[in-house]
Amino acid sequence: MDQVKAMKVFVRIYERSSFTLAAEDLNLPRATLTHTLNQFEAWLGTRLLERSTRRVRPTLDGEAYYPRCVQLLAQLEEAELAFRAVQPKGRLRVDMHGSLARHFVMPRLGQFMQSYPQIELALSEADHFVDLIAEGVDCVLRAGTLCDSALVARRVANLAQVTCASPAYLARHGEPRSLQDLPRHRVVNYVSRSAGGPFPFKFMVAGERRELTLDGALSVSGAQVYGAAALAGLGIIQCPRYHVADSLDRGLMREILVDTPPPPMPVSVVYPHNRQLSPRVRVFVDWLAQVFAEAG
Repeated sequence: MDQVKAMKVFVRIYERSSFTLAAEDLNLPRATLTHTLNQFEAWLGTRLLERSTRRVRPTLDGEAYYPRCVQLLAQLEEAELAFRAVQPKGRLRVDMHGSLARHFVMPRLGQFMQSYPQIELALSEADHFVDLIAEGVDCVLRAGTLCDSALVARRVANLAQVTCASPAYLARHGEPRSLQDLPRHRVVNYVSRSAGGPFPFKFMVAGERRELTLDGALSVSGAQVYGAAALAGLGIIQCPRYHVADSLDRGLMREILVDTPPPPMPVSVVYPHNRQLSPRVRVFVDWLAQVFAEAG
């Protein structure tokens, strides 16, 4: 029995709570996973996973064994890289915020793939909060403030933001000169799918952060629709500058309230504690940090 292979099979089934999904991730027949796990449990002398027609659940021994397996597998991979002078290899599943991926990552992704040809990348753009463990995702690129302390986060950028509106909107409603003018204006509210409510408008006033919840006739989810609403003259928005840089340069949008700009938006790579030692994750996170640093 290949003990390392068996540990990898157990870890992936544990994380995915499914033989079928684990088999897809590992690119192995489901029957191979079943046989491997049965052999492994017999060799250990204990049952690691309880199987039912609906779900796979870890036993108490499985719960205790899982973090040890993850740590051992990461250390084995680290040792192999150190002494065999080989590159990180294997499948790396990454979920990304769509506009960040399109603007910053995808134009440069070929560089990473050329540098690490043995890493098989699987990228996704989810429209919901990703449960990294349950969905088998190794790391997530996200914008905004992070709240989940169960995850490891590395900040890779702070993106400049702007408050802006179209010239057509400003011609009809006037330009706000201060925050006190905003309640008389129309805004487009951006609604978070995870939080279920609109994000407040944020401003830096004399070095302090201020938040305003403003009434608006229009609420949207999705960065593309948000920007399109402002271009159509439907109200004031706040967003990262790169979202509207081209429109600002072409005069299709105009920055307002420049003396009280929004605070920068943090961008982070998030991954579970059990991926912290993974060479695949580490080199990808380091590369993302370099991408954003070079982007300014």
